[in-house]
Amino acid sequence: MEDTEQTIETSEPSTRYTHTAIALHGLLAIGLIYQLGLGVWMGDIPKTPPGLRAEWFNWHKSVGIVLGLLIVVRGLWRLTHRPPALPDSLPRWQVWAAHANHALLYGCMVAMPLSGFLGSSFTAYPIKFFGTPLPRLWDASTDLKEVFSSIHTTCSYLFMLTIAIHVLAALWHFVRRDGIAKRMLP
Repeated sequence: MEDTEQTIETSEPSTRYTHTAIALHGLLAIGLIYQLGLGVWMGDIPKTPPGLRAEWFNWHKSVGIVLGLLIVVRGLWRLTHRPPALPDSLPRWQVWAAHANHALLYGCMVAMPLSGFLGSSFTAYPIKFFGTPLPRLWDASTDLKEVFSSIHTTCSYLFMLTIAIHVLAALWHFVRRDGIAKRMLP
């Protein structure tokens, strides 16, 4: 009779995020912070000489579309893979704050590319994806362009605030060495 090795499976949930979740988190963090910085910087680009401003706006839109697709992937991953539970030792207010901040982060991750795309699609100019014009979905509308642009701008400030809170909380947990921050480290 052969010796067989048995694998013992535990039903204990993991205390760490998966490698895929960590990779998506890092990739989106870099991309979204880049996009937010670029978006703030682009507001100061003069309209002359012609073309310079449009090139940066088209780049911003193209990167935004790619990040929007990555956000969909991240959302699907998150829906099908539960995050590790927070430790019972964490005060209730911190659990509530973490959940509220994550909800705002996810809300902004959806609202930013969606409102940016919709705002751009209601202008008279085509959306160019890395130089290739995308088909027009509807007629231009100055009013709808303004509504979605306002949502995009307002959401960008809320997003920057929630990212700052998220980073500060991560640093706080890292300094305290309470195990929260290392759940997301590779």
